[in-house]
Amino acid sequence: MVTISPENRGALTVDEFCGWASIGRSKFYQEVKAGRIILRKVGRKTVITMSDAQSWLNSLPVAA
Repeated sequence: MVTISPENRGALTVDEFCGWASIGRSKFYQEVKAGRIILRKVGRKTVITMSDAQSWLNSLPVAA
């Protein structure tokens, strides 16, 4: 079996996204509710595309 790192994947599951972004599920769902993270469905599975994940990361404010 070939292991693909999250950065090389087309989409992440919720748990993978939270690990990738170093945030908890509560913060994740706050961001979803605020419309900053876009969820997509593949059958019954919820995923976040890597392009949407990168867009979310790039939209975060710069630390002072």
